[in-house]
Amino acid sequence: MNKDSKIYVAGGNGMVGSAIIRALKAKGYENIIHKSSSELDLRDQHSVRSFFAEEKPDAVIDAAARVGGILANRDYPYQFLMENMQIQNNLIDEAKKAGVEKFVFLGSSCIYPKLAKQPLTEDCLLTGPLEPTNEWYAIAKISGVKACESIRKQFGLDYVSLMPTNLYGPYDNFDLKTSHVLPAMIRKFHEAKENGNAPVTLWGSGSPMREFLHVEDMAQAVVFALEHTLEEHLYNVGTGTDLTIKALAEMIQKVTGHQGEIIWDAEKPDGTPRKLMDVSKMSAQGWKASIALDEGVASTYEWFLKNIDQFKEVKL
Repeated sequence: MNKDSKIYVAGGNGMVGSAIIRALKAKGYENIIHKSSSELDLRDQHSVRSFFAEEKPDAVIDAAARVGGILANRDYPYQFLMENMQIQNNLIDEAKKAGVEKFVFLGSSCIYPKLAKQPLTEDCLLTGPLEPTNEWYAIAKISGVKACESIRKQFGLDYVSLMPTNLYGPYDNFDLKTSHVLPAMIRKFHEAKENGNAPVTLWGSGSPMREFLHVEDMAQAVVFALEHTLEEHLYNVGTGTDLTIKALAEMIQKVTGHQGEIIWDAEKPDGTPRKLMDVSKMSAQGWKASIALDEGVASTYEWFLKNIDQFKEVKL
């Protein structure tokens, strides 16, 4: 990949996409293109085809997706399945037809079976049932992984899939109805602190274990995949370490300065008991994460405070 190569970042306005663009620019890449959803509806095949015909990118990074937490996945299963398949199928197919040599597809650790052996290895894909609370999103992402693998096998193009663990960082979604666990906790603890250290109620028992990766680390992994020819089609991207949701809550409570009670609502679902990524394959290629979780949570909270006005419309 040359510094003047035209790189299209799909989803460039989102948390992951914007981090990737910042990382690319920091490495000297200047010919970067991205479109907002209002400028280019990735669900529309004709629009995507016209875009590729006009722009002719040398490489594509697919960071576009409909995402959300347990609640959103539960309430909108059809949209999570269909819209994600439309987005990735249009991008992958039109990239292949346009002769794009390099494609980096971003998925999620939820593609792996709910009760797969821990830590999760790439070869456990499709070896058991998925976690029901996010299976619609997972099925869509699995189809994207397989589409890239099939193109790699049949046409010899360098299409690679990166499966990140739970991501967080600046520009995250802090809407309590649709956000993931870490940003939701940051907002909950902050607002509870501002409300006289009111109690904070969290879903589940607090016992599930989760792994978290700062979005800037994820962006560096994408740039690494762009600049190297990786040996296989699928790689886990994470830190290789995890902690309980209870420990995460206590960390965020400390960072935000909340001094009230934490209440665990055991009637709400826990989700997958544990989801730790085996990142040895990616490490063997020469990449590893560098941002510690406590450092990343602190910097994310700082970003949240600086941008808090945009989150005040949706209240607890």
